[in-house]
Amino acid sequence: MSALNDRNASARASEIAILRQPVVHPDRSVYGYAIRVNVLDGVGGMFPEPEVEHLVDIEYARLDVALLAGDRPILLRATSRLLSGDLVAPDSPHGIVLEIPPALAQRDDATGLVSAARDRGLRIALANYRGTGPQDALLPLADLVKVDVSRPADDLATLVDRAHDAGGTVIAERADTRDRIHLGRQLGVDLLQGPMFQRETAPTGREFSAGELQCLELMQLLSQAHVDQAAVVRVVSSDPELAMRVLHLVNSSSYALRREIDSVHQAVVFVGPQQIAALAMASLIDARPTSVGALWAILTRALACKGISGEDAGYTVGLLSSVASQLGVAPAELVARTGVSTDVANALLHLDGPYGPVLGAVLAHEENDLDAVRSTGYEPYDVAHVYLSAVPEALATATSLSVSSRY
Repeated sequence: MSALNDRNASARASEIAILRQPVVHPDRSVYGYAIRVNVLDGVGGMFPEPEVEHLVDIEYARLDVALLAGDRPILLRATSRLLSGDLVAPDSPHGIVLEIPPALAQRDDATGLVSAARDRGLRIALANYRGTGPQDALLPLADLVKVDVSRPADDLATLVDRAHDAGGTVIAERADTRDRIHLGRQLGVDLLQGPMFQRETAPTGREFSAGELQCLELMQLLSQAHVDQAAVVRVVSSDPELAMRVLHLVNSSSYALRREIDSVHQAVVFVGPQQIAALAMASLIDARPTSVGALWAILTRALACKGISGEDAGYTVGLLSSVASQLGVAPAELVARTGVSTDVANALLHLDGPYGPVLGAVLAHEENDLDAVRSTGYEPYDVAHVYLSAVPEALATATSLSVSSRY
């Protein structure tokens, strides 16, 4: 069998992971979501993009953009057929940005193909911009330009200036640490791409308000092996705003009840522990429709941790880890305030215990770090599949909770 046939056979037996990262403004509000299809070779690496474009195209044809991007644009890595128009880009009412990787930028007909794509209503981003001749030829046609801030910083300033001079909006890709985010801002980039919440938080001491303390007390109750329903009702009832949010949520179209519920006790029973916990976290971060992206990310991590672990405690681990990052609070502070179990505390503080590898795998997936996922004992394909499955449910919940937060 020839080498090419060997590669094709391997590709057919490969695993496909769909990765999704937010592209955010400096204030962490979401601009859009970048989607990448990686074809894993089963031995720790990925196939080169040109060799597996046909598999990527198949996945693109299956994408439900609305479930992955909500009401934001989607940034889609181009393949040859997608760029040429032979494959119709997924329909998105909020726009598609076609990322042109370096290999496609080197094509002799790249300028004509990119111009034609713009005529079809697609916006253009240059991926992994390094200032090569072929990329510079496309700069006047690019709406966005992505630079990798994990690279040595020597020439990054020049690349950012060159992109800005051409009228492009610059995205700092791999902005997944405080240092890289700081570097991107120093360089004057417009947007950041990386996990919504960094592993490296800079916790600051803070006083919790009475309402925040009640939300944390709720988390303490809900994290117990046997939930004290009467105590949950007591805490919810004692906070008028939280009680109104629970009642509004249970009477929303999401539950489609035949009659309205006026009793907080009944509302708590109908909503259930997981949704009550999510609502408490939404209240804690003061979720509003403008912050759906942050709440969506929090709930996606929580649901992914639950999906991998198969246990409700996994949901609590994911929820608290992302809330700690969102609030800039040390995980130890939330552990102390919520009184979670030793297993949950060990996961949050040390990535240890039964749920530590679960959280570690989800965090590594959010950072697109395949080796780090494998180091937890999980396979990137499995984690990616569970994570992607959590996205639509998290969006539905985040939308309903952010609307409830106005009441």
